[in-house]
Amino acid sequence: MIPLIVMKKITVFLASLLFVSVANAAANPFMGDAQNQVAFFLGQGFDNGYIVPLPYHIVPFYIVQGQYSQPATFFRLPARQSLNIAETIGLGKKYGWDWRKFTIPIVLASGDVALLYGDNWYTGLGAGVGLQAQQNERLGAKLLFQFKLLYGYRINEKWAIELYAQHFSNANTAKENHSYAFYGIGVTRNF
Repeated sequence: MIPLIVMKKITVFLASLLFVSVANAAANPFMGDAQNQVAFFLGQGFDNGYIVPLPYHIVPFYIVQGQYSQPATFFRLPARQSLNIAETIGLGKKYGWDWRKFTIPIVLASGDVALLYGDNWYTGLGAGVGLQAQQNERLGAKLLFQFKLLYGYRINEKWAIELYAQHFSNANTAKENHSYAFYGIGVTRNF
């Protein structure tokens, strides 16, 4: 696990991604010329606590997420700022956890930054801060911090597909901090 001081520094940096300025969408690889974007994501859960989830220990835990975004910049890098509504869905027991207990709605404000991109593709890093409707023995807090790695492919000016790895944690703000981790796929629609 990551030491507390390192986790706090990472959390402060990632939370700063939320304070971005509005950008001209024409140069934004997430959105092309559009000023708005909606997205739908599905994710498969994994039982591990790393910021970048390792793809093993698949569990019966899923996430369904809707997102609304607008173009932004972060230190002159193209970005998007988003509001998210998600639902985690647990369906059984595995690795000592009853995943059904973690079926909880989440609201989240997030930001994604495009690090490398071309004409039809982009890679990015994201962070967010949100609340889950109830705390539980896995995270021990309603307050959540999110870290995300993503790869997107723009099919055309309106549609794109994204692959992602996503980590939710309380950043050691509570006694329990076992995290949620997901790999998933999504589709975005620009308008």
